[in-house]
Amino acid sequence: MLKRATALLVLLALCGLLPAVAQEAQEEMATKAEEMAGEAEGMVDEAEKTMAGDGASLDEVLASHYEALGGTEAWTAVESVRFEGTMSMGPGMEAPFKMTMKRPGMIRLEFTFQGMTGIQASDGTIAWMVMPFMGKNDPEEMPADMADQLSEQADIEGPLFGWADKGHEVELLGAEEMEGTEVYKVKLTRENGDVRYHYLDSEYFVTVKQEGKTKVQGQEMEIETSIGDYKELCLATSVVVDDGAPCEGDVLVLPHSIESKPKGAPAGQAITITAVAVNPGDIEADYFAMPVKAADEAGEAESGE
Repeated sequence: MLKRATALLVLLALCGLLPAVAQEAQEEMATKAEEMAGEAEGMVDEAEKTMAGDGASLDEVLASHYEALGGTEAWTAVESVRFEGTMSMGPGMEAPFKMTMKRPGMIRLEFTFQGMTGIQASDGTIAWMVMPFMGKNDPEEMPADMADQLSEQADIEGPLFGWADKGHEVELLGAEEMEGTEVYKVKLTRENGDVRYHYLDSEYFVTVKQEGKTKVQGQEMEIETSIGDYKELCLATSVVVDDGAPCEGDVLVLPHSIESKPKGAPAGQAITITAVAVNPGDIEADYFAMPVKAADEAGEAESGE
C-alpha cells in the first residue's frame, strides 16, 4: 500500500474550479500571498537543493509515474468516473460535491451550499453553469477563462498520460528536495501555452504537488495544489483495496485529499473524497449538456403554435 502522501494530482486537479461563493476570500488571500512570496523569494532560491544529476530520464520517470497510478492499460479502460466528497472553502463554508467525468472531455460538478446547488459542466463543446448563490438560477455559458479551467479538469487520467497526443510538451527539470522529500520536477506546457509544474515523489512516483497560473474573474493568480491520501481502487468493483477487500484484476491509485490555494497563502480550498465510482452505468445521455432555459422553451412553444 502506498504511503499517505502529505503534500497533489491529476485528473482531480479539481481544485482549480473555485466556486463563486469562495472567490472573494481567495482573492484576499492571493494579495497576502503575493506579499509573502516576494519576501520569501530570496530564501527559496538559497534553500532549494537541486539534484538533477541522478541520471533519471523523462521517459523513465513518466513510465514509473504511470505504473504507480495503475498503468496506462488500466486507465484506458476508464470511460467515466464519479467522485463524491466535501469541499471546505473556509470557516463555516463546507459543501458536499459530486463530480462526474466522461470521455471525451465531458465533466459536471455539483456542489451544495446553504441549501442551494451550483453546477459547473461541459459537454466537451459548451461549458455552462448555474450559480444560485449569485442570483442566477438559469443555466448560462461560462466565461472563457472558467471554461478553459473546466476543460483542463475533464482530462480523466491527467495531462501526463499521453501528453504528446494531447498536444502538450513535457520537460524533466531534475530532482529537488521539497519539505524533506526528494521529488522530480516536471514542467508541462499545455497546448494553449499554459504552464504547469508537477512534483512527483521520487520513491512512489505519485504527484504530491502541482503549481501553475490561472485566471479568476480576469485576475491571474498563481495556484499551488497539494495532493495526498492515495488509495488503491479496484477497477472492476470501485472498492478500496485493503486486506479485507482484495482485488482481482487491475487497480487504480487515486488521491483522496486535495488542497488548492494561492501560492504562499496559509489555506485555501480543501477537498476530501469519500467515494469513487469507476464506469458508473447511470449517466444519462444529456447529463453534461446545457439545459434549455424555461424562457427559451416557452418561446419555442409559442413559435411552434
